[in-house]
Amino acid sequence: MRKYIIILLVLTGISINSIKADEGMWLIQALNNELQKRMEAGGLKIGSEVIYSENETSLKDAVVSLDFGCTGSMISNKGLLITNHHCAYDDIFNLSTPDNNLLEKGYWAKNSSEEIPIKGKTVYFLRKVADCTDELNQVRDSLQKIKKPSGSRRVFSIVENRHKQQSGYEASCASMWNGNRYYMYYYDTYTDIRLVGAPPVQVAAFGGDVDNWEWPQHKCDFTLYRIYGDKNGRPAAYSTENLPIKPKKILKISLDGVQENDFAMVIGFPGRTDRYSSSFKVDLNERTIGPIIVDAMGAKMEIIRKWMNRDPGIRKKYSNIFFGLSNVQESLAGEVACTRRFEVVKKKQQEESKYWKDDASLLSRMESGYKDVEDIEKYMTYYRQSLVSGTGFIALGNRANSLKSDDNQSYDSFVKRVEKLYTEYDARVEKELMEYQLRLFIENVPEKYWGPFITYLAGKFEDNYAAMASEIFDNSVMLNPASFKETVKDKNNFQLFLEDPATKLAQDIKISDLRKDESLILKDKGSLYSMDGLYENELYNKKKNAGILQYPDANFTMRLTYGNVCKMQPSDAINYNHLSTTQGIIDKYNPYDYDFAYPENTLNLIKSADWGKYGKDGKLYVNFLTNNDITGGNSGSPVMNGKGELIGLAFDGNKESLASKYYYQDEMTNCVSVDIRYVLWYIDNCSGAEYLFDEIATK
Repeated sequence: MRKYIIILLVLTGISINSIKADEGMWLIQALNNELQKRMEAGGLKIGSEVIYSENETSLKDAVVSLDFGCTGSMISNKGLLITNHHCAYDDIFNLSTPDNNLLEKGYWAKNSSEEIPIKGKTVYFLRKVADCTDELNQVRDSLQKIKKPSGSRRVFSIVENRHKQQSGYEASCASMWNGNRYYMYYYDTYTDIRLVGAPPVQVAAFGGDVDNWEWPQHKCDFTLYRIYGDKNGRPAAYSTENLPIKPKKILKISLDGVQENDFAMVIGFPGRTDRYSSSFKVDLNERTIGPIIVDAMGAKMEIIRKWMNRDPGIRKKYSNIFFGLSNVQESLAGEVACTRRFEVVKKKQQEESKYWKDDASLLSRMESGYKDVEDIEKYMTYYRQSLVSGTGFIALGNRANSLKSDDNQSYDSFVKRVEKLYTEYDARVEKELMEYQLRLFIENVPEKYWGPFITYLAGKFEDNYAAMASEIFDNSVMLNPASFKETVKDKNNFQLFLEDPATKLAQDIKISDLRKDESLILKDKGSLYSMDGLYENELYNKKKNAGILQYPDANFTMRLTYGNVCKMQPSDAINYNHLSTTQGIIDKYNPYDYDFAYPENTLNLIKSADWGKYGKDGKLYVNFLTNNDITGGNSGSPVMNGKGELIGLAFDGNKESLASKYYYQDEMTNCVSVDIRYVLWYIDNCSGAEYLFDEIATK
């Protein structure tokens, strides 16, 4: 799910027998007796000490974070790691060339010498967690007494460095419930990570953008990496002398499959939720901020899609960019729609009436504050989606901002980065994007916030945005590869880059001007950030005093979520099964539609229906649905049965769940996973890497 992206209400004191789906991304180190009983009632067969232990090997030792963006799990004693294909998409994209497109061909190493090192990849093994609340508060107090900077970054850095030196692990501090508690997470970090194998994107992401956030799906969304360390199995920089590590724990794979109501447990590193947010914050996002972002991203996607369909070369260049835009745009669109459909603002208001019935002063201040600055927040959103959005040519002018006439290193770095941009982007696409983004800004942000360059363009060309984009491109040295190549030969031309139209555009508007106006409007109310923080803190304490069991918002720390394999009724008169099969691939297959094309040789194998030990009742099951509570960052997370055995990989949510960033909607918040049997069938029959089965432990 690079679906950077999924949830508020916490479990209340309802009886275990009445639970249909269990909300919660629970701290892995805090699985108390109440949670244990709830999980056992749902079908858990193992104790909490088997899930998390600092002194003994536990399931947490087999689950890893990949760059704190996705989750993976260890499935062999030779360092083999499995995660989602979309988590590896960027790596595979960067390894591809026009003549050897590994995204579309797939890749399988036939032996260790063919495993490809991934530069910049880091895998994190969680070793232990400690409460550091008192220590962190003491450090902050001591800094304040001597009038030293005492912001969170400064305090975290001091405490993290202390724990790193004492423990020998990487140490990372995380705030829970807006500073009510702080925990230190200790990690072993490995950086010698190598690609072992991945199916073609049309297998891994069958259904593409169309099926994203939908059910049923039919994706084989997996990739294999291998982790290497030094001769002692410890983290080490890449070396040909390094060896595959032997993890402390690996997950056994079950081929038993899943049935409706089977227990399902997910361990992973969910990214961000905002379930302690106020009705005012959610309302602003639903009515104003969200729709602006959704429309802007959608328009950019249409421009890129048009060019991708025209030119295979542009498709190669922009596939990764489009992939990222698509995930975020669809997620946000669903978030806005579901927030409205499930009346999240109204439910938040009801909660506020309950917990603040005796003192509504904070709510009154927030209500007027959010109302007063709504227009400013809207203008800032348009600005972010136009003049500072993206990493292509629209943002290229920012590269010149760090240039110094006497710094050869910064100059050389600037030249290399601009030249690299020419290989990553296409000027025709970028010019049309710039035209759209200029329109978006000028038509939606008041003139008082325009800089001199935007004012000049609007005055000269009025509403002819194509002419504005041409004015910039035609007169820019940086946006013209041939001109740039000649200009950089003489470093005395340094000043030309500072006067370039692309640089003028990048420097023209200052978001600080909008923030200054917002601060003046709010005056004594405090910033939205400070009011939000106070609200979250109070809500946590009010629920704690009411005896409610709570989990903190997701923040890329290891969490556990549990539930069951389930069917789904997303809307009136629509009923979905809990499993999809290969028949869905045959039904959807369309060789003339990129999203639904499928490799012919693999399709023929599917039609032969020879499933071996991976099939059941004459079928091969592909994806399945559970009611696990997940969000972005959980992509690639192992889905386990009641015995802690691997049965699938989480890769998506359903569109009806997309308001769960703010609110968990019971019976609608679900998790889509690839069945591990489909993964193993593909490796066994389509990869040519059968040797992998010598190390993968299957039940």
